[in-house]
Amino acid sequence: MSLNDPVPKPGHQDHDAAHMQLPPPVITKLGCQSTTPGRKHKLNAYAFQQDAIVTFKGYQYAAYWSNAGPDDGDTLYLCVARRQLPPRSDAPVLINENEVRKPSTIDDETAYGWEVLELRGYSGKQTVDDGHNTVSLGICPGDGTIHLAFDHHCDIWRPDIFSGTLDYLPGIPSRHKQLRDVTYPRFGFLGKDMFFSHRDGKAGLGNDHLYTYSAKDGRYEYIGPYLTGVQSNPYVNGVTSRDGVLHVTWVYRGFVNYPGWDDPLDTKHKQQAGPNGAENNHNICYAYSDAGGYAWRNGRGEVIADLRDPAKFPTDVRGKERTIKNDGSGIVAFNIPKGKGLMNQEAQAVDQEGGVHVLNRDMMDQGGMYLWKHYYRSSDGTWTQRALQAINEGSKRGQLAVSKTGDLYAILPDSTTKSMRILRATKASGFADYREVWKGDGLGGEPLVDSARLEHDNVLSVFARNDPVNPAEQPAESQAIVILDFELPMEDKDPKAEEDSMRDTSDPSDVWSAYLSGA
Repeated sequence: MSLNDPVPKPGHQDHDAAHMQLPPPVITKLGCQSTTPGRKHKLNAYAFQQDAIVTFKGYQYAAYWSNAGPDDGDTLYLCVARRQLPPRSDAPVLINENEVRKPSTIDDETAYGWEVLELRGYSGKQTVDDGHNTVSLGICPGDGTIHLAFDHHCDIWRPDIFSGTLDYLPGIPSRHKQLRDVTYPRFGFLGKDMFFSHRDGKAGLGNDHLYTYSAKDGRYEYIGPYLTGVQSNPYVNGVTSRDGVLHVTWVYRGFVNYPGWDDPLDTKHKQQAGPNGAENNHNICYAYSDAGGYAWRNGRGEVIADLRDPAKFPTDVRGKERTIKNDGSGIVAFNIPKGKGLMNQEAQAVDQEGGVHVLNRDMMDQGGMYLWKHYYRSSDGTWTQRALQAINEGSKRGQLAVSKTGDLYAILPDSTTKSMRILRATKASGFADYREVWKGDGLGGEPLVDSARLEHDNVLSVFARNDPVNPAEQPAESQAIVILDFELPMEDKDPKAEEDSMRDTSDPSDVWSAYLSGA
């Protein structure tokens, strides 16, 4: 799993000064490039990972699966990597009142060196060929602990699937029934604390559950099933915290009976494309919580669900519904019928003004062309949609990111050409002037971004799979990933921002050593 192999370079980049192209990225790689010939599915770089890459206190962290070399076969190991981030190349750093450290250059590879931990203590390693069994990484800002959730697809939550570090969620009973089966774990910042969510059940029959982790006492609290599927399941595009408000968008997948659906031993629903497929996806929905996830509002600001215990909070001081159901008032932002190409778990971002951005796709336009679309809820609550570009058949899910300067970036993969494009829509245009600002070849998977680093340093870190156009450069079965760092243009710099805790480069050893678990 050497990090000293040649760094892969994208084979093609478009540059057009009139469209303010992005500068060439710094590219580093993680993971072994040896084959896993017995595996059909890759386990890195999926849109539903929240997150696989995140920055905290001057260090960037990434989590992924990798084998250890050509003699290791199809066995994968859980890996967590970190690197101390350099300052931007255009940002001198004041060391003391008499000395200024020069900006790093784009070729300063020592500043981009990764430390990698292979967590081989995980019982049984990773041997199941299931593309859902990814890893998600969360960091709690208040106490610096790292939390990992991995190797789940409708899997029972039991002590023997954890590492020896931790075999339970602190504060949650070991027999907590909502953890009976777990898929799509997500983590995210929530002020000084952190949230955790997951889906139970199966495709077409499931709910999303929400927990919070307290930095003060190091314990989780179960908030409740904030999204409940009725003969369906919600597929979340993302859960985003911005200025104390949680935003969530999702689509529903309707349930269709199939032989064995009610047999607890049946595993057809665990296939990569199970009996209830994306053709049953419908509607883009939205809700938000300004009450820490306990109470939820629709786009009109009306309380539609209150998860607080009715024994402690009578109905005259709380909402009547204890969860958001399919018929929740005002939750549907766009009515999109089944069979119209809507994807599950594509992408979501929230800008500094509270605007909600969703990337998805449909065939609702005249002529039925399959189009990637940007669905946007402005800060005044108005929803609009705009087509971005046609989708090539088989293309993976894309990603959205909001820069420090408030512009929107869409990262769109093309599986047929093994390439990725980045489009930019400026805040000044009302996010309407989409322009391609970069294209790179030799990239696969579904891109992920480090939102924390982008928010602070205006550096766009893209996490993707290394998939060379020429298969002789690397075996197609490799699980290796690449990270591309783009320095976006800075505007209206705030000198005090450089003193923010995110630029604190002291070694956060508490982060690196605590809670490296399968929680």
